[in-house]
Amino acid sequence: MSEQKKSLNLLDATLIVSGSMIGSGIFIVSADMARTVGGPGWMLLLWVIAGLLTIFAALSYGELAGMFPHAGGQYVYLREAYHPVVGFLYGWSLFAVVQSGTIAAVAVAFAKYTGVIFPVFSENNILYTIGTFKISAAQVLGIFSILLLTFINARGINYGKIIVRFFTSTKLIALFGLIVLGIFICGNHEIWNENLKHFWDFGAYTADETGKVSFQKLTTLGLLAAIGAGLVGSLFSSDAWNNVTFIAGEIENPKRSIPLSLFFGTVIVISLYLLVNVAYLFLLPFYGDPLATTALGKGIMFAEKDRVATASAMQIFGAPATIIMAVLIMVSTFGCNNGIVLSSVRVYQAMAKDGLFFDKMKDNNKFGVPGYALWVQFAWAGLLCFSGKYGDLLNYVMFAVMLFYIITIVGIFVLRKKMPDAERPYKAFGYPVVPIIYIVLVSAFCLNLLITKPLYSWPGLGIVLLGLPIYYFWKHKKA
Repeated sequence: MSEQKKSLNLLDATLIVSGSMIGSGIFIVSADMARTVGGPGWMLLLWVIAGLLTIFAALSYGELAGMFPHAGGQYVYLREAYHPVVGFLYGWSLFAVVQSGTIAAVAVAFAKYTGVIFPVFSENNILYTIGTFKISAAQVLGIFSILLLTFINARGINYGKIIVRFFTSTKLIALFGLIVLGIFICGNHEIWNENLKHFWDFGAYTADETGKVSFQKLTTLGLLAAIGAGLVGSLFSSDAWNNVTFIAGEIENPKRSIPLSLFFGTVIVISLYLLVNVAYLFLLPFYGDPLATTALGKGIMFAEKDRVATASAMQIFGAPATIIMAVLIMVSTFGCNNGIVLSSVRVYQAMAKDGLFFDKMKDNNKFGVPGYALWVQFAWAGLLCFSGKYGDLLNYVMFAVMLFYIITIVGIFVLRKKMPDAERPYKAFGYPVVPIIYIVLVSAFCLNLLITKPLYSWPGLGIVLLGLPIYYFWKHKKA
């Protein structure tokens, strides 16, 4: 078994944070958010709220990362703050749906946009059918992309690092270019001013299969519920920032580098996300008609297949925008999945070392990485590619993710009591106010999901609790 080497510096850690965050969400979720809240100002507010919550969480995690600069990250924090069973429930959820589900969803998104350029990989190209179960070319390509990333990362951390540096730098530059072109060079001030007139209008919009639009006026309470539902998209797009904590054992000076990378990475991405949405409002009307034949006519709300970024790029580049954006999203999703594939297996390795997962997962291969864990992760994520729609995975993932963020940040208070003399090279920013604000707001978000999206949130909670008998199985096996 090869020992882990400190192969990643502060720049690499920051790129892992930002690269894992930027997938396909920023390019598509704004359309659904627009329909949910019904006003440009509210849509931007959803991005601001998600951004602040993400930054608050990252600033709080810095204290935990400094205390426990070990591979496994959040799993270790929960194990030390509470009990091994809490850490296991997190690691189990990560494997069962959170990380594996995200890998699957992002891989299928990569394949769908590849199908824009190469129609043979389209989701409409059905390769196999049995009853209602269908396998499309997009699903197969998605699985192949996970296979390729698994193979590359199984060859050593340096290969994964090269992909992180290239793909993350490319998509950060591309997003910055979209902002500059969309706001300052090609932005339409007439469209912007028209959007400003309805900035704080609110209501829920839906369109049926015939294209008929229905409008539901919202009460103040209804608006709050809509904000909670709309946050799913912006929070999903902002998630995976904590992946860098999983790989702490391979980062130089992790007590300093991880807290700094969490801050720099989240601030960079959240700033870009907000400005990209401002660019959308300079390029497209917020409201539109689903039956319109042009991107301008459909607007942000009813962009073709929710591809707001592509519709916006068409106002800059014309017809080639479809290909340009497809390539950008392919780069973005491939790079995003690399960061998740690279980091997630370190959690499963830490669990295996505690005797709570497959024994072979605890070992590194001859290249110094947990190769067996990588291939087990590939097998499960590949199966999840066949499990359902992108939105379904998104909703299952978000409830479990946010639930464990709350528990982890509560752990800061627990550890201050439990380990008052422990070394804390970095202390949570704004403690106790900032962590409390995060806990209250995200608890309200989770409660709202249980009420407004019960078909996804309750099963998500069920998946977490399913880990209890599995924990005792592993514990008994270890004994």
